[in-house]
Amino acid sequence: MNSNIKAVPTSQYDAVIAVAQQYVDGLRAGSSEGVAQAFHRDAVMYGFTNGELLGGPISNLFDFINTNGKAPDITTRLDVLAITPTTAVVRVDMEKDAIGANYNDYLTLIRLADGWKVIAKVYHQFAA
Repeated sequence: MNSNIKAVPTSQYDAVIAVAQQYVDGLRAGSSEGVAQAFHRDAVMYGFTNGELLGGPISNLFDFINTNGKAPDITTRLDVLAITPTTAVVRVDMEKDAIGANYNDYLTLIRLADGWKVIAKVYHQFAA
């Protein structure tokens, strides 16, 4: 058996980043529908916003977007931290979201028949 085989083609890294970018673009536009396209319907999220735990179903994120609106000044850096043929983790370094906050998001993705979807988001909000 040859162990010197590239397991994940570069195109899959690009596909994973495209899903993370879809998330960011939805945040910028204030579109929970746009963000939802990046997430699996059963996705979850956990993290602290203004010191309060926000967790549970991904609909909590959609509620946050619907309440706080657009993030026109958002800037991000997207990095694939790990990838296998069926899983990936992306770090989203984010500045100036809809409430002016800075974050590190960690998106866990799974590759399904219809492409990559975020199944979990864990985040840290930095002090202003």
